[in-house]
Amino acid sequence: MIYSKTIDSPIGKLGLYADETHLLRLTFCAAGEKRNTNKILKETEKQLQEYFAGKRTEFNIPLKLEGTEFRQQAWNELQKIPYGETISYQELAERVGSSKKARAVGNANHYNPIPIIVPCHRVVRKSGDLGGFGGGLDVKEYLLELEKKG
Repeated sequence: MIYSKTIDSPIGKLGLYADETHLLRLTFCAAGEKRNTNKILKETEKQLQEYFAGKRTEFNIPLKLEGTEFRQQAWNELQKIPYGETISYQELAERVGSSKKARAVGNANHYNPIPIIVPCHRVVRKSGDLGGFGGGLDVKEYLLELEKKG
């Protein structure tokens, strides 16, 4: 069974999806309703509230990240980027094995099923420009500024 919950946040409504044991997905959504919830979703909501309040720098929620082996490697490396820091797409590519795969890691970031918690917002262009973000560049900028304050 899949459980879901919509929560309010400073960046808008977020959709959370989990099974009995793992968080599966976090989505940016325009609207939504609270549906069936479970302990994973309640803990995720609590940790996200703490994050947005500037009181949490790491998440400890069990995640189930499903994707190709390359995407999983990229998502695992994303989780190693410290709170408040950024790296370039090229550096992320080097961490997964080849500096020539910057476009591929950008694609992996695009398909990240659990943004914020798997912090793809911490990856920027080599020039320092933000690059892209599924939640919108204004949200990416907000998250990076929030983390700078922490």
